[in-house]
Amino acid sequence: MRWLLWILRFALFLLFCAFALRNTDPVDVHFFLDAAWQAPLAIILLVSFAAGVASGILFLFASLLGRRRELARLKRELSQLRARLVAHRESPM
Repeated sequence: MRWLLWILRFALFLLFCAFALRNTDPVDVHFFLDAAWQAPLAIILLVSFAAGVASGILFLFASLLGRRRELARLKRELSQLRARLVAHRESPM
């Protein structure tokens, strides 16, 4: 099974390399204020993909921090409720 996975990865790598070699024509990317960048299409696609992955990781990290903060708050609340329960059980009726 491992060999099949490696063969699939290698075939995908060759496919991407062939795509990059077929798309070496320069392409202009125009930004604001008349700024432009000229590079091969494969490079522009790679940079766009990397920027998308980086922004996805950044948003995932922000969501993870929010969840960790909420988990810490809930743990504090649980420990306070447990302390109140213990105090209630120990108090004379």
